[in-house]
Amino acid sequence: MSAPTTARSPVSPPLPHETSNLSDYTVDSNSTFFDTPTAALSPGSPVHHRSGYRRVPSFTNQDTAYHGLEDSRQPSATIQGQGLGIKNLKPLPSSSPGDSSNFGTPSSNNALLSPPFARSPPPVQSQTSYRQFEDPLREASDAWHNNGPAAEHHQPFIADSETESLRKTTHAPTVQSFEPQEPWCKTKRKLHHGKGNWLAVSVLALSVYSTLLSGLWLGVAIAKPRFGHGITNTGKFPPPTASLVAAAIAKSIELSFVTVFVTFLGQVLSRRALVKKSRGISIAEMSLRSWVMQPGTLVTHWETVRYAALTFLGLVSLLAATTAMLYTTASDALVAPKLKMGPLEERMLHGKVASDFASNPYIKSQCKTPISVDADPLSSGSTCVAIEHNGQAYHNYMQYLSNWTSSRARGTGSDQLSQRPIPLGMLYDNTTIEGSWIHVENMTESSQKYSLDDYKRIVMNVTMAMPHAGVFAATRDPINNIMQPQDLNGLGEYLVQASVPSPVTNVLCATVRKEELASMVYTDWPGSNGTASNLTGWPNGFGIPLWPSYLNSTPVDDLFGFGEKYDRRHPVFSRYPIAFNSIVNHTGWYTDSIYILAASATGDFTMCSLKASLTTNCSTKYHASLSGGSMSAHCEDPKDSLAYGRTYDNATDGVIKKNWAAVATEWALALSLNAGISDGAASNARLLSQLIPTSQALDPSLPSIAEALAVLSGNTLLLSSIDTPFIHFWNYSTTVSTLAEPQYQAFRATLRFMDYASGGTQRWHGIFYVVLFLTFATNVFCLIYFLVRHGLVTDFIEPQNLFSLSLNSPPSQALDGACGGGPEGDQLIMNWHVKMDHEREHFYIQSGTGPPSITRQPTRPLDFEMDTSPIVNTYTKLSSRHSSIL
Repeated sequence: MSAPTTARSPVSPPLPHETSNLSDYTVDSNSTFFDTPTAALSPGSPVHHRSGYRRVPSFTNQDTAYHGLEDSRQPSATIQGQGLGIKNLKPLPSSSPGDSSNFGTPSSNNALLSPPFARSPPPVQSQTSYRQFEDPLREASDAWHNNGPAAEHHQPFIADSETESLRKTTHAPTVQSFEPQEPWCKTKRKLHHGKGNWLAVSVLALSVYSTLLSGLWLGVAIAKPRFGHGITNTGKFPPPTASLVAAAIAKSIELSFVTVFVTFLGQVLSRRALVKKSRGISIAEMSLRSWVMQPGTLVTHWETVRYAALTFLGLVSLLAATTAMLYTTASDALVAPKLKMGPLEERMLHGKVASDFASNPYIKSQCKTPISVDADPLSSGSTCVAIEHNGQAYHNYMQYLSNWTSSRARGTGSDQLSQRPIPLGMLYDNTTIEGSWIHVENMTESSQKYSLDDYKRIVMNVTMAMPHAGVFAATRDPINNIMQPQDLNGLGEYLVQASVPSPVTNVLCATVRKEELASMVYTDWPGSNGTASNLTGWPNGFGIPLWPSYLNSTPVDDLFGFGEKYDRRHPVFSRYPIAFNSIVNHTGWYTDSIYILAASATGDFTMCSLKASLTTNCSTKYHASLSGGSMSAHCEDPKDSLAYGRTYDNATDGVIKKNWAAVATEWALALSLNAGISDGAASNARLLSQLIPTSQALDPSLPSIAEALAVLSGNTLLLSSIDTPFIHFWNYSTTVSTLAEPQYQAFRATLRFMDYASGGTQRWHGIFYVVLFLTFATNVFCLIYFLVRHGLVTDFIEPQNLFSLSLNSPPSQALDGACGGGPEGDQLIMNWHVKMDHEREHFYIQSGTGPPSITRQPTRPLDFEMDTSPIVNTYTKLSSRHSSIL
């Protein structure tokens, strides 16, 4: 809303008479607005003034404003000027001249200018008390009420000293200073509120709350607690709820901190303004509360920052404003729960053990098939396991061959086994398995060692380690209390490294001449007539000596470990395979290995032995996530403290597991590795025969037959280690290889898991610790201040209190020119004090550069003694204190 204001140049003629009727305004009667006086005041419009004070009019210049004291007293004299005043359009009840309660409070028809008796006091000397004018002023006041306003009352005046003329004129009389006059603004409320006052209690409670919560928030940010199962999808606090609660608490801390600090500022500045010996307060310091409540004023009102920021209180306020702006951000960065990968911790995990390693009956019983044992008592389990071998082995094999294809295309192949593609596997269709080549031997040296003078033998000896598959089930067992990915909206993950033995497969392949195989091929035996009929029942019914016969010796006994010396008898094959075919020896009599005889395209033969054991030189790593997981065998690392051999230093490495031979036999039959017994020409056998090396070094562009067989057999190691011991031996009854009721077995492991936790996720988030610390430190400082000060004084910095105080205070030369555009420059650092008229219990604000306030003696009987007034006593006590560093 706006007032009827007409802008004009100082030399323009006077405007028509200004109306004072409410109907001439477009605002309601309760509106208060600023107006620039531009017209002459009518005789029927008495001058408005602040309650208890005389007001100085604004001037444009001396030539157009007044033309001498005599002219100004004529009815036709006009008042022209520029300046802002406050006009209250709300009509007030009329009162008789003798009603002192309404004295000096004109109606809405009166202009807000100084009353007539403030304009013509007798001339006085400077620094003279206004009590000399008390009687003349009172007489003028009575005349004004009895006779009404006249034109002669509208003459200008100029104040010297503090209220010296804003623009000097030689034609106006002067007055020493503007002093209060009746009716007085006698304060109705207490200046000081004790500790029991509801406001003091509320502020103290907010201060305690903000201090405790900000301290707790700082402690949580430093401690970085992990909430584990406390924040999960199914827990008491789902992740969205936890984030919302943290944000709400942080916001309450921020709001309470701002409230407490603004109250602290008001108390410090108000108490300083009351203390006579203090330096008072400046307008720039009055704006400190705006920095905290409206941080944007640091930019829009930068001039106050220039003057106030370098003071102690200004610096503290600037820090408080910054921390208030950034507190919720700091809380979100350092306190709010967020998914984080925790530190590496060493724990004892537990897993169920139900079977010995490579127990073929247990593997069959766990295979999932709709054909029950009742429906197929003889082959239900075997058929299911054969299909499982087929599916898993070929899947792993194809992934391995695909990696070789990529390596060959990139030209990154190597003749060093440790630098060639690693073995791969799959567990439960969602966990990728990575094996490791261990016990690496130099192929050239091994080949030369077993070569003959007339025969360059090619020897390939590879050992592949796979992770212990039982770790997968152990990490999901509730007994270990590990957060699973699905507990955290699918975002969780964890890492486990277990100190358990790893199953390994050793594949030893060597090229052999036909004559060296004579004692190992049935068709070359005496009495066989070079043929083997009815091979469907092989080897039963063919007269093969039973154990403990070691049969005849062979030229490759030392290479493969045959004979009584090695406590191992050589295999017996039914016949020689044709080119691109293979035959499996599965006699199974007290053997710890299986043997495969393959024929290359040229008809040369290669015999391979496969056996399994447990190694102590590895540990098992498992990484789980909702999209899947990965498991690997971490082997032969001298820095690996979790290698099984370092947990059990007396464990024997590489003990052959004879049970595995039965598992491997079914695996070989399922993969058609024995199809050569009937010239089956299986695709798998053809590919394997094509991978037989032609030299005594590995081909950088192709895998060897030994590597391929190891990868193909990898799934048998995984199946053989499920639900098996986490140690290197069977520590239960030796008469059985399975347990009717699974038992828990502990193993050493390290664990890192993701859950909701406090703390930053980036290194630079640490800068927010400064925000949390400063907020807590400031809260502690404010709390101590409130506890020491014993209550609150009136906060004169609050807008409503400052407005009331200013409106009931005399004008000041210190703010010359600030009425329209606000203070600037040195006006912002001018010091002000809140003072009191002891006789009338009236408070007002006065510039520190003005004349000293005068405590008047009573000129008429009072209803009470000054020394008994609680308000006066309170002011005296507060104003007489020493100034603090604040």
